[in-house]
Amino acid sequence: MASNKRIVLIGAGNVATHLGIGLQAAGYEVKQVYSRTEVSASELANRLSVGYVTSLEEVCTDADVYIVAVKDAVLTELIPMVVKGREDALFVHTAGSMPMEVWKEHAVHHGVLYPMQTFSKAREVDFASVSFFVEANGTAELAVLKEMAEALSPKVYEASSKQRMYLHMAAVFACNFTNHMYALSAYLLEKNGLPFDAMLPLIEETARKVHGLAPREAQTGPAVRRDENVMGKHASMLADEPRLQELYRMISQSIQEK
Repeated sequence: MASNKRIVLIGAGNVATHLGIGLQAAGYEVKQVYSRTEVSASELANRLSVGYVTSLEEVCTDADVYIVAVKDAVLTELIPMVVKGREDALFVHTAGSMPMEVWKEHAVHHGVLYPMQTFSKAREVDFASVSFFVEANGTAELAVLKEMAEALSPKVYEASSKQRMYLHMAAVFACNFTNHMYALSAYLLEKNGLPFDAMLPLIEETARKVHGLAPREAQTGPAVRRDENVMGKHASMLADEPRLQELYRMISQSIQEK
């Protein structure tokens, strides 16, 4: 399989948006955007100056690579319809939590292109700092995906479906759960007339520390010090927020155990 550069984006969400912009800038030809929602499809298509469709029957059949970046819940539903009539192409999904085998009964050439990053349409992404994890069902397919990922980032790794599942789960802890803690922090501060901005230097330093220290070594606070006096005061202050009080207790216990 030659290295091919004609791409169709199936999906127009956060991941598809940034991949489309990045790959186009790297010299790939984005031929078309598909989304069930016309607003999303047209928004991304306009940013890329390409055409868009809202019906899978209208997706072009002459692309080399079809990148399917949609919610996990609809991926398996879309796969047979995306592949039909385009069987010679390479098909990839971008999900951390879905195995490569979802393609097995449908596509001859298939794989996974997983950028491990949090994406929002309104924020630019520096792909040079993003880790990509690739998997494919053959050496030729893998070479195409590696070349594609390396056009965006120097941090490209091979990972099996099982490894990628653990990557995704670890990312939920490191990113999604951490951001939820920010939201809870903001809630408690705003409830008491204090600005969340006051937390930003602390958040930034906490993130910087783990570039040079193992997370366990970087841990600070009353739980790791086993300061029962401070933890007791905090628990009392959360008496009117029983769910947060229990969350505080559980996380403090986890810190002490791990």
